[in-house]
Amino acid sequence: MTTQWQADKPIYLQLYQQVVGRILDGYIQEGEALPSVRKVAAQYQVNPITISKAYQMLQDENIVEKQRGKGLYVKNGAQEIMLVREREAFLKEQWPAILQQIKRLKLKPETLLTTGDSL
Repeated sequence: MTTQWQADKPIYLQLYQQVVGRILDGYIQEGEALPSVRKVAAQYQVNPITISKAYQMLQDENIVEKQRGKGLYVKNGAQEIMLVREREAFLKEQWPAILQQIKRLKLKPETLLTTGDSL
């Protein structure tokens, strides 16, 4: 996770997004424990309440579950739930602007599909 925080976005939200990204990318597996609030707070020199707020968002979204005396664990099926949610958000919020730019530049689908291979 990053230690560079964006000034225009609350840290708890950035932390939440980083954890979601790490789960989606497979760096944090289903069934795996999240680092403790104290450990993350000490590592990034952030108030533990900030970490707790991010973790609470994950619990509220049913992505992680608290195991009494053990900590927070990524729930089975969490990655699929997040993939569905992130895909829907992308198609609703980001895709329209991307599609508009593709049309403006008169890019062909085959160009788009082969361009990514060379990056």
